[in-house]
Amino acid sequence: MVAFGKKLRQNQIEEWQRYYINYKLLKKKVNRYSQQIQVGADNQQNVLKDFSIMLDNQIEKIVMFMLEKKGLLASRLSILGEQHDALVEQSDGSKISELREAYRAVGQDLLRLLFFVEINAIGLRKILKKFDKRFGYRFTDYYVKTRANHPYSQLRQVFKHVGVGAVVGAISRNLADLQDQEGNYISIYDQPALSHPDPVIDSIKAAVNRLSNSTNFLEFLGKHAFIFQDESPTPSEDHLAEQRYHFMSLLLNLVNTFLYMVNTYIIVPTADNYSLHLGAAATVCGVIIGSMAVAQVFSSVYFSAWSNRSYLRPLVFSSIVLLVGNTLYALAYDLNSIPVLLIGRLFCGLGSARAVNRRYISDCVPLKLRLKASAGFVSASALGMACGPALACLFQTNFKIYKLTFNQDTLPGWVMALSWLVYLLWLWVSFREPPRENNMLSPQESYTGLSSKLNFLGANQHFQCLKSYAHFRNAAKTLIFYTAGLPVQEAVKIDFTQPLLLNSEAKLLDNNVDEEFDDGEEDYDENHKPVTSIVSAYRLLTPSVKVQLFIYFMLKYAMEILVAESSVVTGHYFIWSTTSVAFFLAFLGLTVLPVNVIVGNYISNMFEERQVLLASEIMVLIGILLSFQVLIPYTVPQYVSAALITFVSAEVLEGVNLSLLSRVMSSRLSRGTYNGGLLSTEAGTLARVIADGTITLSGYLGENRLMNVTLVPSLFICLSSIIATCFTYNSLY
Repeated sequence: MVAFGKKLRQNQIEEWQRYYINYKLLKKKVNRYSQQIQVGADNQQNVLKDFSIMLDNQIEKIVMFMLEKKGLLASRLSILGEQHDALVEQSDGSKISELREAYRAVGQDLLRLLFFVEINAIGLRKILKKFDKRFGYRFTDYYVKTRANHPYSQLRQVFKHVGVGAVVGAISRNLADLQDQEGNYISIYDQPALSHPDPVIDSIKAAVNRLSNSTNFLEFLGKHAFIFQDESPTPSEDHLAEQRYHFMSLLLNLVNTFLYMVNTYIIVPTADNYSLHLGAAATVCGVIIGSMAVAQVFSSVYFSAWSNRSYLRPLVFSSIVLLVGNTLYALAYDLNSIPVLLIGRLFCGLGSARAVNRRYISDCVPLKLRLKASAGFVSASALGMACGPALACLFQTNFKIYKLTFNQDTLPGWVMALSWLVYLLWLWVSFREPPRENNMLSPQESYTGLSSKLNFLGANQHFQCLKSYAHFRNAAKTLIFYTAGLPVQEAVKIDFTQPLLLNSEAKLLDNNVDEEFDDGEEDYDENHKPVTSIVSAYRLLTPSVKVQLFIYFMLKYAMEILVAESSVVTGHYFIWSTTSVAFFLAFLGLTVLPVNVIVGNYISNMFEERQVLLASEIMVLIGILLSFQVLIPYTVPQYVSAALITFVSAEVLEGVNLSLLSRVMSSRLSRGTYNGGLLSTEAGTLARVIADGTITLSGYLGENRLMNVTLVPSLFICLSSIIATCFTYNSLY
């Protein structure tokens, strides 16, 4: 993976070079501030003030240039508009074609300007994140709060592409008017959905969407998967993914996701009846459902580590474990054993390979297909969540084959065991193990490699005295000056007695070396060195990341309380049958995709993600409050409406939460065993475990108190997440 500083240089438009953010200077300033504070040469207040001024100057430079370019584009459009008006009375096809190309040229220049703004916005986000990480300050929160909300905000110009819409509208309208060379002019305002939009307009819209974090349904679904995507992957990285890609293997991963979600929720409508048949209380269903989540806490870690070496073997192991687990779950009825039942569910949790499914999409699917694959992952999960309870309502039968009982309690286990057996055979026949990427050189290997090169040049005696990174960097300079024709001894002197003004050739060499090593340091430390322990991963979590993980914990807790206790609550208050509970849960699951259509296509384009995040949290809070039993009797409309508000709001919240989490999380957590996907999975799984435990413990107080007792923790956690969001709101800009 290429460091951002190098990407910035590679993607710069040469004639605009001096108007880009000076990322290298800002990064060096951050390092210098760190050294000064460590030795006591400066204090926090001066550092914040100095760095704020530097950022203000950089942003002002970018904005002034952007406004200048917008003005030039507007002038060109005005001239073209006059030419367009003159053509209305003519029918010269060649001139119409020339005018259309002129409008497209303006569109291409606008596209260049948008790319300019986008890469500067990325650089600004990265340097703010680097500053917070280095000093542990909440500088991003302070800077955004004071700049973005100001009436003369220049920061808003960068992130909100102010004025671009008018230029895009002018180009779109005129290109549409000129689309028919016969003279039948069509206005985009009369027919907004033109059948053949111009490609340059599509490119501009895509660039605007990236810049504003605008999205559509497919992208919104993809965010739920929490699969990291590099902002601008190198061709070699995407070529590697092309080589690894195999459609059938991807399909098998998606089927694994679907079956696992079915496996999770297929027992929910009947878990309370099953526990009663085995002589336990109905509320033991919380333990039965939650035991799978308990095992998943551990399985996520070893499956994540295993996926570093293979994809096929962990999927095979997962299928076998799930086959055994579901068989034990079904046999527990005839064995009349709660322990066997719980062991079966624990085995099912130990077979959770969702970490492998995510990792396969991230590593083995090309960038052009990754968004669709991510959306497929989420859709498979949502469909499995809906199909699980729906299948349970079909098992209303009771018969025996030999000594094995097949009824509504055991059939979920038998059906899933058969499903995993079929899947295992399909997996073994059709899955193709992708080639593994070559391991990168370690710093020691790189160091040794440079030593051998210097030795080859006869300069090994100078290399032996290099004891630190600074000396290592000097050695590289020595090597470059040596190959440029300077004696090694003189080259070493140059580094320690370097004049203020270098000749142009030497200055260019020196700058190149500085840039390479600056980028190399960032590249290795932040990108090529994934964390190796959960403790190291935790140290990389900024306050914003911690809050987003807490929000994810909250929404999973609220959803698990709602789903897991539904059979007990509805049976106690409304005397619902298993079929009614199954239909209710299936209905909740089926709301996922329609809600995401609305949010992805409309709401997320109208509001900022942080606004949707906070609003969704408040709606979850309202749903929880409406769920409390205050009036007697407790009615079906109250329960269903409150459940629908809670569940739908939590689903909306999940997509926005994971999208923001992927933006604020360190890039070092995008790969390796302890990656961001694992952390979010662990947070959600832990929430489910605690929620299911809460249901079981609350059952000892009686089923009539179960609803209110389990909702109190949900209410407290939800309020806490809203308060935490308010404290970190500006850092989510």
